[in-house]
Amino acid sequence: MSKPVEKISVENLVVSASPHIRGSESISVIMWTVNLTLLPLTIQAVFNFGVASLITLGVSILGAVLTEALIQLWQKKAITIYDGSAFLTGLLLALCLPPNLPWGMTLFGAISSIGIAKHMFGGLGNNVFNPALIGRAIIMASFPAAMTTWGISILSAGHPITSTFMHIDAITSATPLEILKHQGYDHLVNVFGGKLELYKTMFFGNKTACGLGETSAFLTILGGLFLIWKGYIKWQVPVVMVGTVGLLTWIFSGSHGLFTGDPIFHMMAGGLLLGAFFMATDMVTTPISIPGKIVFAFGCGSITTLIRMVGGYPEGVCYSILLMNTLTPLIDRMFVPKKFGTLKDPRRGVKNVPRK
Repeated sequence: MSKPVEKISVENLVVSASPHIRGSESISVIMWTVNLTLLPLTIQAVFNFGVASLITLGVSILGAVLTEALIQLWQKKAITIYDGSAFLTGLLLALCLPPNLPWGMTLFGAISSIGIAKHMFGGLGNNVFNPALIGRAIIMASFPAAMTTWGISILSAGHPITSTFMHIDAITSATPLEILKHQGYDHLVNVFGGKLELYKTMFFGNKTACGLGETSAFLTILGGLFLIWKGYIKWQVPVVMVGTVGLLTWIFSGSHGLFTGDPIFHMMAGGLLLGAFFMATDMVTTPISIPGKIVFAFGCGSITTLIRMVGGYPEGVCYSILLMNTLTPLIDRMFVPKKFGTLKDPRRGVKNVPRK
């Protein structure tokens, strides 16, 4: 005699925000793993920029974590600061900020990231935009002068870029993208003493930066490859995003006509690699399906290139990802997986008609 089927009442069903994906690892494990992946890049930022970077990192992380705790206490919810998500938001925000940014502005950005971009939408898993990038965008809109004053790496002392711009400010200088924007590619190569020297500096670090995490392409790629190996992110996103920037800048960014740009420089410059590996791959604010991720990454790369070439800012990674975040629901709707065992009825135009 078969066992009767137990009835399940509506009250026993739990509905939560998508995506509904099962995995063997918890959110906490994933978040803290990503934090550890960013540790080498963070250490190099401190080594390059000194005490100023430590203040920016500490204020950003502590501000994000405390803001989350206070909001959850006010809402009488369980405190979840130990899962590493707020810590990661503060860390990513700090890595997007100049090392010499006043601590009050950094704190303002951290509070905005958690309070506005995350908990205003309902907390982790419900936010529409990447919280760290919202924080950076708010600081950029509120304090543009401070956000466009970039620090010279301690290791850059004696480098041609330091002596070239020392007459402007003894502490700050222009980034490679800023030099490219206002003085052209040929001058940029001359400042660094040749194209090979430019590539080496961009790859290993030791340069001025508009963000703490934008000094070493090597360490960023290394961390991204580890996340791909762990299965936390899909390789298609960084490859398509970075590849799109490389292709478009090679075709259109050259000063001597089409196909004369420098794609290698653009793929390593600014926050492209940090954004491609650690922000455009966000599980909450980006599409779920692989085709959707590819479309998302292509859009990010295209908008980044457009801002770099014709926009007012030398860098466009932040705004490109935020703009594509708004399209994530539409992209997910475009690439809904087909149901098994169904087909399209050509006579009625009705999809998912059961097979006979």
